[in-house]
Amino acid sequence: MSVFSGMSRPMKAAGVALIGVAIIAAVIGGITALSGGNGANEAGPSGTTTQPGTSGGTSAPPSTSSSASASPSTSASGSPSSPVPPSPSSPGAGQPTSAGPGQPGQPGQPGQPGGDQQASNKWVTVRVFNNSTIKGLADRAAEDFRGAGWNVNEVSNYSQGVIPTTTAYYRPGTDEEAAAKQLAQEFGIKAEPRFEGIQSASPGVIVIVTKEYQGAHKGS
Repeated sequence: MSVFSGMSRPMKAAGVALIGVAIIAAVIGGITALSGGNGANEAGPSGTTTQPGTSGGTSAPPSTSSSASASPSTSASGSPSSPVPPSPSSPGAGQPTSAGPGQPGQPGQPGQPGGDQQASNKWVTVRVFNNSTIKGLADRAAEDFRGAGWNVNEVSNYSQGVIPTTTAYYRPGTDEEAAAKQLAQEFGIKAEPRFEGIQSASPGVIVIVTKEYQGAHKGS
């Protein structure tokens, strides 16, 4: 006997439709059950649910943008950039420009040319000897020389011979030569190389004064 016996035609049509819907639902459910066996929603080895498009539940790290800026220590090409050395200070910047002691250009230094060459000669030692019978003549000459800025450090007598005229003696090729010639010019006396009798005497200009010496008192 059919399940539709005793039903009206409209009811039979509705029953057939319901049965069709049930069959379609069953088919869809079966397909869903079969597709669910691919492990897409199964738990992974660690017990976490895997997500579509991932492997083992671990998400892939985001890729670095190719337009990311280069690090400060690398150039645009990726190779380390060389540090730029600091520019050296300008030669002579902040440094004194005048010559130091004992260098050319400093007046008053031994044997060095300067703005006041005459003053630079007066450091040379001068020794004054009296070769006359006039008492105190060497002292007077030494006073004159010191008053003009000369470095007189000895006053005595010379009795080893007779000197014709007051003379400043020097050793050629030494600072004594320029000093002796300048001293002679200032006081109207002669300047000559040392003679045999005083060759081995102590360094310095040796001035032997005679009776005609007038020096600073000349013409008075």
